[in-house]
Amino acid sequence: MPIKVRFLPDEATTVAEAGEPLLKVADRAGIVIPTGCLMGSCHACEVEMNGEEVRSCITAIPDTAEITINLFSDPTW
Repeated sequence: MPIKVRFLPDEATTVAEAGEPLLKVADRAGIVIPTGCLMGSCHACEVEMNGEEVRSCITAIPDTAEITINLFSDPTW
């Protein structure tokens, strides 16, 4: 079943499948999430997913009806 994914603060939306990589879903929505190591250790790609901080490079879309991703602004990246 398609999962609605909404990216804040841009209000961009797309649909995804459970298990799909978060970075791939963001790219499809036209959202660029900064990355560093692509292994989760540098935290450059950290976002908030439904109120929980996650690292986009190692996070998959969970099996739920709707997801809200809040993008952080980090001037060091």
